[in-house]
Amino acid sequence: MKKKEMDFFTALYEVASVINASLEPARVLEKIVQSVVQAMDLKAASIRLLDDREKKLVLGGAYGLSEDYIHKGPILVDESGVDRKALRGRTIYLRDAQTDKGFQYGEKARAEGIKSVLVTPLMVEKKAIGVLRGYSDRIREFSERELKFLQAVSHLSAIAIENARLHQLLQVRCDLMAAHKYRIDDN
Repeated sequence: MKKKEMDFFTALYEVASVINASLEPARVLEKIVQSVVQAMDLKAASIRLLDDREKKLVLGGAYGLSEDYIHKGPILVDESGVDRKALRGRTIYLRDAQTDKGFQYGEKARAEGIKSVLVTPLMVEKKAIGVLRGYSDRIREFSERELKFLQAVSHLSAIAIENARLHQLLQVRCDLMAAHKYRIDDN
């Protein structure tokens, strides 16, 4: 038990360090999912973000998944009962994604060797911006500590994504102000 607790602590430390060190979303999200896989002894993990129209989830980062699985098709919110529930702020556990009717790509999960799945929402204030999924290659129950760990990583991930978005917005505004100033100074 102590070893797993330390793995969770170390993984949270690594996630926080990456978030603090970079505003490059792709790099941050890749490191986050890698840390989740290692700390929870999972087959894979992914972060998917809501598109602008909030109709589908777009891949933000993945670790441990094949290219075939990553590119299996769009994750449509209306067709994915699991993600609809998660996007309402709930953590969702699937005992067997291969047979669960709420999992959009059960056949693809079978081909990938995915069994149990844990899905947590990425929340910014009270609004979901995406989901963090942990994939197991066997049927397994997740402990309360694992659940809390994945929820904590989800919260950190949402903060990282929001910080990156705000940084990009600020950069655009600064560039526009600089361009405007340049035009005024030329006149």
